[in-house]
Amino acid sequence: MSQPQADAESDKPVLGVGMIGYAFMGAAHSQGWRTAPRVFDLPLRPTLAAICGRNPRAVQAAATKHGWAAAETDWRALIERDDVDLVDICTPGDSHADIALAALAAGKHVLCEKPLANTVEEAMAMTAAAEEAQRRGQLAMVGFNYRRLPATALARAMVTEGRLGTLRHVRVTYLQDWLVDPEFPLTWRLRKETAGSGALGDLGAHIVDLAQYLVGEPLAGVSALTETFVRQRPLPDGPTSGLSAAASHGTGQVTVDDAAVFTGRFPSGALASFEATRYATGRKNALHIELNGERGSLAFDLERLNELAYHDGTEPGTHAGFRRILVTEPDHPYMDAWWPPGHGLGYEHSFVHQARDLVLAIAEGSRPHPSFAEGLQVQRVLAAVEESAEKNSLYTPVAASSDAASPVPAARLSV
Repeated sequence: MSQPQADAESDKPVLGVGMIGYAFMGAAHSQGWRTAPRVFDLPLRPTLAAICGRNPRAVQAAATKHGWAAAETDWRALIERDDVDLVDICTPGDSHADIALAALAAGKHVLCEKPLANTVEEAMAMTAAAEEAQRRGQLAMVGFNYRRLPATALARAMVTEGRLGTLRHVRVTYLQDWLVDPEFPLTWRLRKETAGSGALGDLGAHIVDLAQYLVGEPLAGVSALTETFVRQRPLPDGPTSGLSAAASHGTGQVTVDDAAVFTGRFPSGALASFEATRYATGRKNALHIELNGERGSLAFDLERLNELAYHDGTEPGTHAGFRRILVTEPDHPYMDAWWPPGHGLGYEHSFVHQARDLVLAIAEGSRPHPSFAEGLQVQRVLAAVEESAEKNSLYTPVAASSDAASPVPAARLSV
C-alpha cells in the first residue's frame, strides 16, 4: 500500500478573505478567489473565510452557493474576525470609504471594487490611509478587472515595447441598454447618494482606467456632456429609504446621469474620446477601445475578448492592414496556467487573474496595481467630467494628483 502524499497546498501560509457584498460582483469575486489557487501556483493559500450581507437568509444562501465558510450580517463584525486577513469590498459606492478605512485601521489588506469612492474627497482619504497602511505591510488595490484580460495586458505590453510609436488618438466606448425600458425600477444605481454617478461611474470608470493603463499616463483634462433621459422611475418593491417619491404615482427621481460623452487630452498630446451609456439599444456589454500611433494601431473588443486587432503601419501598403492576434498562446499574459492554444477564456477569468495578482503582491510586499492612488486618479477624471458637463466648459483640467496613474510594469505582464 502506497504512502499518502503530503499536501503542498496545506503547507502554504493562509490568506483569509472576507467579502462584503454578495450580488453580481460578489459572485464574480467569489469565483476569482475560489479558482485562483486551483489554477496558479500561489505562494499564499487564499481561503474563503466569511461573506457579509444585511439579509441573513440571502447571505447564508450566497455563502453556501459560493463556498464561504461563514456568513455575517454586520461588516464591522467581519473586519474583526481573526480569520480574515483581507477585506474584499463589493458594496455600493456609498459604503466603500467607511469599510476600507475601518479595514485598513484594523490591519487588513483591502480589495475595493471600482469606482474607488463616490467623491474625490472620500477617495483622497482612502488613498492616504492606504499609503500609511502600506508602510505597515498592508496593501490596498482597486478592482478594475478589465486590466486582467490577457488581450488588454498584451496590448499594454505592445504599447510599452513601442509597437505603436507615439500615440495620437485613443477612442473608447462602453455601451449597455438595460435602462432603455422607462419602467425599469429606481434601484440604488440610479441614486446619487448610493452610486455617486450613473453611467459615468459605472461604465466610465472602467474605460478611463483602461485608457490610462494602456497609454501609460493620466488624462490631463476633459470636455464633457452628460444627460439623464428618464428622470422619474417606479419605486422598487419593498421598503426603500432616503427617497423623495411622488406618492400618488409610486415613482422617484433619478439623480444620476444615463449617459456621458467626453473628450480628453493626455500630457503627451494624444487626444481621446469616451462614450459611456446604458441607453444603447441592443448593446449588452459592448466595450471597445482603439489606439492609433505613428507606427501602428491596436483595437480591443470585449465581445471578442481573446483577440486583439493590430495594424503594423511600418509594413508596405500593398499588404498592410489590421490582423487578428489570437491571445491564447502560453507566452501571452496569464495564459501559461490555462488551456492549450486556441481555447479561449471568458469574463470571469479576469477576476481569477485579479485575485492572483493581489496574492502575489501581498506575498512579495510590493505595491499592487491599480493602487488606491490610481483609483483616486480615475475619481479625479470623473469629477472633472461632471464639472465640465455642469458648467458646459470647453475644457476642464483634471486636478493634479501626488501619485499619477502608473501602469503595471511591463515585466509584471510576463506571467
